Amino acid sequence: MSAAGEAAGPAPRISVVVCVHTQDRWGDILAAVESVDGQSCPAHELLLVVDHHPALLARLREHFGGARAGASTARAPATPLRIMANSGPRGLSAGRNTGIAEARGEVVAFLDDDAVAERDWLRHFAAAYADPAVMAVGGRTEPVWASGRRPAWFPEEFDWVVGCTYRGLPPGTARVRNVLGGNASFRKAAVERVGGFAVGIGRDAGRRPLGGEETELCIRISRSLPDAVLLIDDRSVIHHKVPAVRERFGYFRSRAYAEGLSKALVSRSVGARDGLATERRYTTRVLPAGVLRGVRDAALGRAGGAGRAGAIVAGVAAAAAGYAWGTLRARRRPLTGKGVEERADGAAPGAVPAREGTAA
Repeated sequence: MSAAGEAAGPAPRISVVVCVHTQDRWGDILAAVESVDGQSCPAHELLLVVDHHPALLARLREHFGGARAGASTARAPATPLRIMANSGPRGLSAGRNTGIAEARGEVVAFLDDDAVAERDWLRHFAAAYADPAVMAVGGRTEPVWASGRRPAWFPEEFDWVVGCTYRGLPPGTARVRNVLGGNASFRKAAVERVGGFAVGIGRDAGRRPLGGEETELCIRISRSLPDAVLLIDDRSVIHHKVPAVRERFGYFRSRAYAEGLSKALVSRSVGARDGLATERRYTTRVLPAGVLRGVRDAALGRAGGAGRAGAIVAGVAAAAAGYAWGTLRARRRPLTGKGVEERADGAAPGAVPAREGTAA
């Protein structure tokens, strides 16, 4: 697997981080914890990082503290569990950085708070890290639609809109430019080396559903470590809830537009050549094939064919508009402070600092 042919080492300890931000997902959070606790390859620890929500932080501590003391009907997880507040600014990137800084394992895996992992999720991650060249491994994320099935008009090529694996990614185990953050793992030393997730892109409560923070981080890792191997392994599976509001075309269009904004931020940080390399293949090969499939299905009288073709065209247009506006805005107002441009030391501003003894 390693381009350098290095000898495989022992499987690393894996710390799992789940970032949480709302009590509305209480049941989902408990299900995520249970799925981590039931892994065939046990996690070294589980970290729940609460994003500026004191009531949720207190509730989680009371719930799991009571379970350990036998005062709760809940079963206390066998996996060592730590619950902590996000120590940075509000948002997913800072929450992840808090988890990375606190993690004691050599690898940090991230699971969305509204997803559950299959039993062998961590086992496949751990096997990949036996190769010391591997710095990141992602898995496959399957949608769990609130309506019980995929909307007929919703194209599989756009499943990234709902945080899931989309048509166009390579099957099996393959090298990639970047992993997808809701089902991903990183070698901790590599993330610390480049300064962690950039604070200033990605999701933040009350803002547009932005993304791109994993892409930006992975590109910085590859630049800092030219021999780094980044993989996806579609045997590492999680199941991600898609609420009813995200099954609607309005959300689809809004999320596609926000992705365009995100890509403009990523390109501003790392350059368009790296920031859009994968997207060029996606837009010139994968999406046209999807439109043709939709048109063919419509001609054959199959449900949803015309809708899927139209949704792909609309999604591309929305993303292009977002990218154009984001690029124009970046030119008028250069990124500073908590943006995504790199600091003089090559790390992202607002990110987790490298610990003493870590290569910088």
